[in-house]
Parts: sequence; C-alpha cells; structure tokens
Amino acid sequence: MTKSIENPKVDWYFSEAEKWQEELDQLRMIILECGLTETLKWGVPCYTFQDRNILLVHTFKEYCAILFMKGALMPDSHGILIQQTENVQAARQIRFTNPREIVKMKSVLRNYIYEAIEIEKSGVEVPKKKTAEFPMPEEFKNILDKNAALKKAFEALTPGRQRGYLLHFAAPKQSKTREARIEKSMQDILNGKGLNDE
Repeated sequence: MTKSIENPKVDWYFSEAEKWQEELDQLRMIILECGLTETLKWGVPCYTFQDRNILLVHTFKEYCAILFMKGALMPDSHGILIQQTENVQAARQIRFTNPREIVKMKSVLRNYIYEAIEIEKSGVEVPKKKTAEFPMPEEFKNILDKNAALKKAFEALTPGRQRGYLLHFAAPKQSKTREARIEKSMQDILNGKGLNDE
C-alpha cells in the first residue's frame, strides 16, 4: 500500500496532546505508512480503509493506544490485544507507555494493521450479544412492569441504546443508586434518546 498523507484537520489532536506526544507522532507515522485515510471521528484520530473504520488512536491518563474496531476478530499472534472492559464486544486495544515500545513493535504493528484491513475487506462482522443477554436490574424491570409507556419507549430504542441503559443501570452496587439512575433517565427514554444523546 502507498503511504497516506496527514490530514490537516487532525493535526490539532497531535499538536495539543499534553502527554504522549512522541508516542502519538510515531503511531501516526506507522499507521499512515499502511495506507489508511486519516480523519477525525468521536473527537479522536480515526483511520479508515474505503470509508470503513479500521482503528482509532487515543490517549488516557496511564497510556496511549491504538484501538482496532474489529479487534475481537484478529488472530493476536503476539498476545498484545486488550479488551478494555468485559462489556466491549468488538474493539481491542494495544497500549503504550513509552516511545521505545512503539519503535520495538513497529513491524508487528504494521502486520496487525494489515490484518485489520483484511478483516474489514472480508466483510466479517463481530457477533454481538443480543440485548436479552444483558442483565436487566430488578429495579428497572419493576418500573417497566408498572409503566406501559416507558416499557414501550424502551422497547422502541435501538438495541445499542437499550444495552447502554442496561449497563448504566446495572453498574451501581446499591439499589438506591440504580433507582436514581433509572429515574434520571426515564424522560430521555420516553423521548427516544440514548444514554449519551444530546
């Protein structure tokens, strides 16, 4: 593949990074050498192949990372792909804490990027858990049983929005906190909005 060019609309992300500057510059160079198109999505650099998302570059307090959109399908021959949380179904990260790691792994990273491109070309999709497989907190179930309009509105949401709410409601350990989250979200559900919709 031919090397891609830097997208000026993405430059600010790299130049504004307070931490991980050298690591980000190296990752950007490696990714562009693999011929991906650089764009900005979700406020972070996103790299695409034929307008399909392949990977993101993002930073965290403790590390910076490449996130492969369909990383769960990748063979991971070097055992370096990380599932961020148990609820992340498709994406997988490779994390970095210093530039030497990136230099040392340059050829491995290229191979992983090419594997991700091939997976995307193949059209294979990551099998996702159905909404019914996500636990519904008892507090939410009880409210839905008593409120037909809310139940209908919740069932009308997209599966992704439903899962988002179920995960959000189930996260707290205390019933009182779960109930507060449900109460706070009821109007958004009735309005057909997802958890993070504006």
